[in-house]
Formats: sequence, structure tokens, C-alpha cells
Amino acid sequence: MSNIARAALPDTASIARTRARNRRLLGRIFSYLALGLAALLVLFPIYWMIITSLKLPREIFRLPSLWPKVFTGDNFAKLLSDGGFVLAIRNSFIVSATVTIISVILSSFAAYSMVRFRYRFRGLIGRLILFAYLTPGSLLFIPLSIVMAQLKLGNSLVGLVLVYLTFSLPLSTWLLQGYFRGVPRELEEQGLIDGLTRMGALIRIVLPLSAPGIAAVAIFTFTGAWNELLFALVLVTSESQRTAPLALSYLITSDVLPWGPLMAGAVISSVPLMILYFVAQRFMVAGMTEGSVKG
Repeated sequence: MSNIARAALPDTASIARTRARNRRLLGRIFSYLALGLAALLVLFPIYWMIITSLKLPREIFRLPSLWPKVFTGDNFAKLLSDGGFVLAIRNSFIVSATVTIISVILSSFAAYSMVRFRYRFRGLIGRLILFAYLTPGSLLFIPLSIVMAQLKLGNSLVGLVLVYLTFSLPLSTWLLQGYFRGVPRELEEQGLIDGLTRMGALIRIVLPLSAPGIAAVAIFTFTGAWNELLFALVLVTSESQRTAPLALSYLITSDVLPWGPLMAGAVISSVPLMILYFVAQRFMVAGMTEGSVKG
């Protein structure tokens, strides 16, 4: 019996290895299936947007097709013919870039003071900043529109910049606190011993070491300002001051939905963000990872 048992041992071990190999193979197959399904859910709306923008009107309103019979650029030509949408893209870029620059600069000082300095009500201020970030914009657009009207800044890009700062500054400050906490305090103390001021330590030590996080915050801020519609819809009335999302919303008249120009405008509006995320992908991943570990 012992000889038989010893002879059976290799078979048992090989069976165990085969089962383990099969489990790993099944796990890999399920992982690829899950990733493929997630990619399909994310990419199909983008694909449908691009394909619809290249279809003829009569084909858009027929039964849905995954591939157009005839490709056309008429939707883009119709959208860009009067130059209004190009102006809206320019306005969106001006507003988003200005909001991003101001928000990153101010939030860097605010986040650094809350991380490094000790003063009264620091915790309360931090909670108020978080509360301001969590407050829905639908509760603020009426009082903000009244304030902008009293300041004579309604229907202007300057007014939009000031309003967008109300939701970008709290978010930027809250995120940058996590990145600044990850910078060792000893490096700043060494810089102060070598003759740096607090401002010099911030600019020459903290900000360079937090560059991935700052880049991630800047991209989030730019994206939020670029896609914002509610405040622009309330504050802006003239065509020359419209942003890209607002210009797209004005393409809809009564119950008529011009899907071709709408999808063409969505494609054009998405291109700057796609380029931005593609160029800054490395900073985005590094910034989010650093913030999640050190924050």
C-alpha cells in the first residue's frame, strides 16, 4: 500500500498545479472581460458622438447605425459658418485658463498656511472650505447672480471668472493640503537655516516637490471651468460672451434638436480637454497617487 501511495503522490501534485493554473487562467479571462466591458462603456458614447457628427441629417433620424453610409463634414461647416462657436471656444479658454491660474496661486498660499502655520480657528476655516466645496451650485446661482448684478459684472467674462472661483478655490485648497503635508518639514527647516524666507521655502522647496499634485489640481480646475453650464446660463445673455457649453445649449430651439451640429460642437469642445489629459497623463497619475498616499 505504501508503494501505491508513493506512486500516487506525483499525480496529486500535478493535479493541484493544473487546478491552480486553470484558476489563474480563469481569473485572467474574467479580468480582461471586465476591462473590456468597462472600456466599452466609457468609449462607446465618445464613438457615437463622433460618428453622429459625421452623418447626414436623414441618416441620423433613421434607425441607429453603428457606421454611417456617407461621411460628411456639413455639420461642422454649419456649426462654424458664422464664427459664433469659435468665439465661444475662445471665451471658454480665456475663462478656464484665468480661473486655473488664479485658483492654483491663491489655493497654494491658503493650503500652505493651513498645513504649516498654527493659528486660531484654523480647523474651523478648513471645515468651512470643505463645506463651501460640498455646497451644491444650484443653491448658489441666484445669490451669486444678484451679487454680480450689483457689482455691474453680469454678462461679462470677468463675472464668470469670479463666480467660477467660488467652487474652484475650495476644491484646489482642499486637494493641495494633502500634497503639501507630504513634503517633509525638515527640508523647509533646512532651507530656513540656509537663509530662505517662508515665501522662498514655499516657492523653492514645497512647490517643486508638489509639482505633480499642482498639475493634477490645475487640470481638474480647468476641466470644471470648461464644462460649467449652470452659472454661465444664468449670468451670460449676450452672444459675444457665451462659453462653449452655453453656445451648444442655444443650438436647441423649442423642440428641435439639431443632433448633427450638437455632436459636432461636442467633438470640438472635447478636443482641448483630450489633448490636455493626453499631454498631462503622467502628472495626473502621479498627482492622484501621491495625494492618496500622503494626504
